[in-house]
Amino acid sequence: MLIAQPKGNQFHVVDSFSKSVQLGAGLEKSGRLSRASMNRTISALRVCQQKIRRHEVTQMRLVATEACRRAHNAREFIRQVKRETGLTLEIIQPEEEARLAVISCAPLVSTKTEQLLVVDIGGGSTELVWIDLTAVPAFDRPRAIMRLHAGFHTKDSPFPAARVVDWISVPLGVATLRDQFSDVESDSARYALMSWYFEENLAEFAPYKDVQAREGFQIVGTSGTVTTVAASHLGLKRYDRTKVDGLRMTSDQIEKVISNYLELGPEGRRADPRIGLDRQALIMSGAAILQALLRCWPTDRLSVADRGLREGLLYAQMSADGVLEDAPF
Repeated sequence: MLIAQPKGNQFHVVDSFSKSVQLGAGLEKSGRLSRASMNRTISALRVCQQKIRRHEVTQMRLVATEACRRAHNAREFIRQVKRETGLTLEIIQPEEEARLAVISCAPLVSTKTEQLLVVDIGGGSTELVWIDLTAVPAFDRPRAIMRLHAGFHTKDSPFPAARVVDWISVPLGVATLRDQFSDVESDSARYALMSWYFEENLAEFAPYKDVQAREGFQIVGTSGTVTTVAASHLGLKRYDRTKVDGLRMTSDQIEKVISNYLELGPEGRRADPRIGLDRQALIMSGAAILQALLRCWPTDRLSVADRGLREGLLYAQMSADGVLEDAPF
C-alpha cells in the first residue's frame, strides 16, 4: 500500500505498508485461494484500512491481480474482504497490470535506449512488455513511456509514440512456478526445471524469436526477486531502497548472485539477511524466471526498479485527475 500526495511532477509518499501474504499459495493444484492465505491477506488489509482511516484518504484504488483472476473462489474472497475490512478490491486485467508496471518504471529509462523490455515478476504471473523507442527523440524517451498510462495502443497522439511491439502475461510467478515443481527434491534440478519451463512459456512472445543486440537495449526489472538479487550483489547487511532502486546490473553480475544462491542451498538462503524470511521460499523460482529472461536477451543494462504496480496506480490516477504538473521528469 502507498498513500501519497501530488508534489509538482512527482508525488510525496505519506505512508506505506508491505507484507508478503502469498495469496496464491496452493492455487496451482486446487484452483482456489486457501483459507490460510485469505486469512493472512485479510490481516494485512486490516493494517492498510487503519492507515487509510488515520490519514483520511479521499481517493483510492485497491486492486487484486493474478491469484484473484484465476481462483474459482475469488469473488467470495472479495466479499469477505469487504465484510471484514470495509475495503473494496477490484480485479484488474493483465494488460492494465502490465501497463501500470511500465509507467512506474519510466524514470529509469535511459535516453540511449532504443529497445526496452519491462519485466514485472509477480507472485502468480509475470508480465513482459517490449517497447520500441527508435521513433522517439532521445530526450523524450522516458516521457514517452509515461504517456502509455492511457493505453498500449494510443492513436492520434501529437507526440512521438513509444511503440509497444508485444506484451505477454505469463501465468507463472514466484509462487505458482514454485508450486509446479514442489515435488522435485534436488535444489539445483528444481531450479533448472523451473527456468526452462518458464522459457517454454515465452514462445508466443514475438520478440522471443529475434536475436537482440546489446547496444541500445535495456531491461527494467520490477519485483522483489530483482531487488533481492541487487541487494545481494551490493552485499548490503540490510535492505536499502535508495541504493537498490535505479541500480544497473549486467547479466554476468546477476548470474554470479544466482550461482551463490545455489551454493548456499535452502538452509544457507534461509539464514541470509539479504534474502529475508519472507522471500527465502520464493527466491529461487524468481531467480529461475530472471535467468530465463537473460538467457534469451543478455544485457549489460538491467535496471533494478524498487517500484511497480502501486507507483503505477498513483501516477495513472494523478495524471488522469490532472494534479501532476507534467510527467514525472
